Amino acid sequence: MMIESKALGSETVRSINVVFCMVIFMSWVLAATAFVSYDSKAILINGRRRLLISGSIHYPRSTPEMWPELIEKAKYGGLDVIDTYVFWNGHEPSQGQYNFQGRYDIVRFIKLVHQAGLYVTLRIGPYVCAEWNLGGFPVWLKNVPGIGFRTDNGPFKWEMQRFTHKIVDLMKAEGLFEPQGGPIILAQIENEYELVEYEIGQPGVTYTKWAAGMAVGTHAEVPWIMCKQTDAPDPIINTCNGFYCENFIPNKYYKPKMWTELWGGWLQKFGGPTPYRLAEDMAFAVTKFIQNNGTYFNYYMYHGGTNFGRTAGGPFISTSYDYDAPIDEYGLTREPKYTHLRNLHNAIKQSEEALVSNNPMIASLGKNQQAYIFKSKSGVCAAFLSNYDQKYSVTVRFGNGRYDLPPWSISILPDCKTETFNTAKINANGVRLRMVPYSWGFSWESYDEWVATASDKGSFLVDGLREQVRVTWDTTDYLWYMTDITINEDEGFLKTGKLPYLSVASAGHALQVFVNGQSVGNAYGSYETPKLTFGGRVNLKAGVNKLALLSSTVGLPNIGLHFDTWNAGVLGPITLEGVNDGKWDLSQWKWSHKKGLEGESLGVFSFKGSSSVSWAGGSSLAIKRPLTWYKTNFETPGGNEPLALDMISMGKGEVWINGQSIGRHWAANKASGGGCGKCTYIGYYNENKCLSGCEEPSQRWYHVPRSWLKSNGNLLVVFEEWGGDPRGISLVKRTV
Repeated sequence: MMIESKALGSETVRSINVVFCMVIFMSWVLAATAFVSYDSKAILINGRRRLLISGSIHYPRSTPEMWPELIEKAKYGGLDVIDTYVFWNGHEPSQGQYNFQGRYDIVRFIKLVHQAGLYVTLRIGPYVCAEWNLGGFPVWLKNVPGIGFRTDNGPFKWEMQRFTHKIVDLMKAEGLFEPQGGPIILAQIENEYELVEYEIGQPGVTYTKWAAGMAVGTHAEVPWIMCKQTDAPDPIINTCNGFYCENFIPNKYYKPKMWTELWGGWLQKFGGPTPYRLAEDMAFAVTKFIQNNGTYFNYYMYHGGTNFGRTAGGPFISTSYDYDAPIDEYGLTREPKYTHLRNLHNAIKQSEEALVSNNPMIASLGKNQQAYIFKSKSGVCAAFLSNYDQKYSVTVRFGNGRYDLPPWSISILPDCKTETFNTAKINANGVRLRMVPYSWGFSWESYDEWVATASDKGSFLVDGLREQVRVTWDTTDYLWYMTDITINEDEGFLKTGKLPYLSVASAGHALQVFVNGQSVGNAYGSYETPKLTFGGRVNLKAGVNKLALLSSTVGLPNIGLHFDTWNAGVLGPITLEGVNDGKWDLSQWKWSHKKGLEGESLGVFSFKGSSSVSWAGGSSLAIKRPLTWYKTNFETPGGNEPLALDMISMGKGEVWINGQSIGRHWAANKASGGGCGKCTYIGYYNENKCLSGCEEPSQRWYHVPRSWLKSNGNLLVVFEEWGGDPRGISLVKRTV
């Protein structure tokens, strides 16, 4: 539509444009009512009012062979919808080069969900956070000239729009949106942007409006959502993320009350204990949300899975992404959580007609007790009886009945008479999932990774220190920094024996220091503080000494203001104290840099690469030696139980099975601090309330997908940075 501005005044033009936009919006809503639309009480699918139960399953965090069973368990657990992010860096690892194969075959995943009779919420983002490397952004995006992530920036908006359209067009081509007969009923643009918008001001506001318009302009013909975005523009639905969302109110009265992330556990950090959330508390949170007019909720996660390879972000997020989900990392149901929530879902579904019809009447049943009563126009009735007292059970009268309510619980009466579910009454057996050793005594061989030198192929010399990701582009965790320290014979410490003190400051995440080829120690940061400082006395001889620093990343940041600009690697200052001059600042010296490990460039983790080098075995096996590769071969165990590696005897590094990376191992990083012990469901939950595994390895076991194994002759390769004993590694079965 074009308007001749010379013929009309600016106010007239503005008024016409506003009317035009409203017409477009209303026509979109009316067109969508034949397929997917919404009002304040429900999502409408082909005209049917629905209260939808959803769960997050991220396709790259499991294998395609696992997908059908995960989806079936989700369906049996009472879910209507499978929710997933779209992982940009997995789909476009190099600019313009796309990957939709294997674990990134998103079309296959969505079609399997459709075959199971479930819907899909497609959270395109393309920023996903998700404890995923760089929040899902491909690292090459950092190299686009003039780019600024997640703001009113032309280069970023161009790339974001291009990828969003790529995904929407792919879904359209495969007929996967609901108006085409497919399962996708909702799509998400951006992700938890509100706090960033607040911090950066007007450019953030402008970007939010642009992102909303861009998403609607893809003509996906399903409603779009923005989570944690109070100012989400029409027709975008703003939604809630959190441990509880009963008090959330959409920004317009005609939008449904949606909960896109019900955090059913919390992220696992290397160096931290394992958070968990009790089933009673999760059921209580869901039921409070539903009785307060909730129309859609999604468990984050329903199956967490595994951060295979180097996909974990953070930094310092573990390889396991179990998340204490109803379906555990290995695909087994976690009881009693899975069944207790399934029973809750059944009770909600029995109440659905009443719940999507009208707002509830609220009646007092006592000092801390209330009844929420829903009635449809046809007379169908459902009631929720709540006891908010944190100490006492109570018996309440409602209608002609008496109902026993434990403390901090809610009962559901789908017919306003019969209690079919109470959030605190678990009618399911708890099941202990155990790791049972299958095989000890692997026959190991070792290969030494040598300490890099300035003369190595691929090394380059510059003044000062370079930021790590700008050198490696995240193709490896590792970057070497090397320089020479020349000690004159008249240095006093050579006579006194008091060794000089080396101090190295790094932007993170882990560091190992070598002097003349020998390890003199390591240091590492944490999830809360990625930066680190190494300090220690070093034995320097008269003449030239070789200082080599091996810096390693543990996943790139995925959250925080301008997280894409955060540095990694050794940036200094680097000082040497105790010399005749008092202190030397080495930071601006000439430094050689070398990307990656020699074993990586040779591919020793693959069948072909492992055969290209000489391995030592028997009495020559390297034990507890830094920078060592280990390999063994093993047969695939019988049965169908999930498998894992027990890495309790190792330090830090990475693991490969038949050339595929399971992920980073770091059993030596134990959970610090206390706070572990018994936990009650009563009272509001937070990520520090219920913890286990204090003083134990943050992650001991590492998932080995059965589909990655051959019938015999499997190759297992472990890289060890710090020095471990591979003879303590065992293959275990995950059993009930």
